[in-house]
Amino acid sequence: MGLLSQGSPLTWEETRKCADHIRKHGIIQFLNIYHKVKERQKDVLKWGDEVEYMLVELDDKDKKVRLVLNGNAVLETLQEQGENINPNHPTLWRPEYSKYMIEGTPGQPYGGTMSEFNTVEGNMRKRRLEASSVLSQNQTLCTITSFPRLGCPGFTKPEYRPTPVEKGVSKSLFFPDEAINGHPRFSTLTRNIRHRRGEKVVINVPIFKDQRTPAPFVEEFPEDDGEAARAALPDHIYMDCMGFGMGNCCLQVTFQACSIDEARYLYDQLATFCPIVPLKNNKYRIFKSRYDSIDSYLSCCGEKYNDINLIIDEEINKQLLDAGIDNLLAQHIAHLFIRDPLSVFEEKIHLDDENESDHFENLQSTNWQSMRFKPPPPNSDIGWRVEFRPMEVQLTDFENAAYVVFVVLLTRVILSYKLDFLIPLSKVDENMKVAQKRNAVLDGMFYFRKDIFKGCNPVFDGAASAQNGLETDCGNEEYMLMSIDTIINGKEGVFQGLIPILNCYLENMEVDVDTRCTILNYLKLIKKRASGEMMTMAKWMREFVAKHPEYKQDSVITDKINYDLFEKCDRIAKGEEQCPELFGHPVNRVK
Repeated sequence: MGLLSQGSPLTWEETRKCADHIRKHGIIQFLNIYHKVKERQKDVLKWGDEVEYMLVELDDKDKKVRLVLNGNAVLETLQEQGENINPNHPTLWRPEYSKYMIEGTPGQPYGGTMSEFNTVEGNMRKRRLEASSVLSQNQTLCTITSFPRLGCPGFTKPEYRPTPVEKGVSKSLFFPDEAINGHPRFSTLTRNIRHRRGEKVVINVPIFKDQRTPAPFVEEFPEDDGEAARAALPDHIYMDCMGFGMGNCCLQVTFQACSIDEARYLYDQLATFCPIVPLKNNKYRIFKSRYDSIDSYLSCCGEKYNDINLIIDEEINKQLLDAGIDNLLAQHIAHLFIRDPLSVFEEKIHLDDENESDHFENLQSTNWQSMRFKPPPPNSDIGWRVEFRPMEVQLTDFENAAYVVFVVLLTRVILSYKLDFLIPLSKVDENMKVAQKRNAVLDGMFYFRKDIFKGCNPVFDGAASAQNGLETDCGNEEYMLMSIDTIINGKEGVFQGLIPILNCYLENMEVDVDTRCTILNYLKLIKKRASGEMMTMAKWMREFVAKHPEYKQDSVITDKINYDLFEKCDRIAKGEEQCPELFGHPVNRVK
């Protein structure tokens, strides 16, 4: 969701004029926070998840499904009925980029006891029921990553036409401005990114080539002024708006660490998992987008694996070093701050740097990387946190809970056993490219560390140890190509497997019977997804479309196919229909 300041948004020209001011004071704000809480220790483990939902309407008469642009009204009702009258309400609701999206989180963070794992799915179910109860007839809540007909004519309710040649924020050929959330942050981001680039965003996704797909597949754009024709690639689906990325849904987990050094360690270790769960006229030439994998490790263990070119603001880096920040953290912040601020409000230019952090968050929250390192807010009891961001949202609460519990349990094991998953960051980037290919869970091979029990074994003294490096060799004998099945489930003589390690951890912990059964049920899903015994959501959807009687093997998802898909998804998500090929027959122990 990011920073949601209120006020009068500045144009890109106005924002550019105050960009240096924002960067300067953003660094001051970070330093003020850092020096106040750098010695903070023994914060308890807290964590929480964020689930993003799409609001859809199933038109039974016309056999169409549309995205409903009433997220703001739904959000207001949910907040009025929940947190506004009860600060301990079990759910919290927040806006997202599109009007057809809302974000739900637990009302309070989960704690450090194992029994908390047994409450995650129940809270997710409560969120789904709570939000569904305020929707109109024929409307429903769906946790699906991407709407298959996003950008096609009439994909929203009410229907709006895009305005590519008129005054607007996106000027998209496909995505109407009315589908963007009404909060000024989102429209300002959309407009200012376009103005900063001097053109619309360019997204080209390879088309699914089927028997009757035109070869080459070349789109025509009747309202194009020439920009789309220049940008669109043959055999690709062309998209021209932030809505095609920010308008998709995901699943995220945030952890509070006991100290800054533990947070840095977790940030690095989890970054290696991100691939397997799935500029001209500017001051800097930036080789990766704001939406990408991380660019540098932060812990002392990771320093020797920082092998990709890191563009930093040298002045900011020197300022941070002079202020007592160690080299690894300094270059991380100096890299974030090569970006321009994108959404600035007139009333938020001059701030109290001792007690506010809006300028720092302006840059921090508009770098949408696979991991995020999060300093505490000023004057709060919140500790140092890391956010795990790459997971696709799943169809059911059971699946979403399974993925969340798997990641949280993995952090416990990493910290308890002092595991070391680090590999060169260049290999993490290569893994990311593999992860984006079709059926990567079965066909892809990923670089992964062979021996995770030797190596760093840190004492969480990152600032002091960052200068010393490690004695172990960084050659390629430390890692090898593995399948997802090998990484998750293990292969004799190759790798132990994460599930066996998690099971070993559980056997040594005091866990009540219900919680143990719930966790094992979740791990079974992860295990079978990795082995191919159960389908991923992406494969399940592809097979549904391929087998639909109306599909013509031409790569086109019609309104009727889309309607039937969402009708089935809705029944499955509500528990009205089983889907063993997707998640088996889980034992329902959730209250």
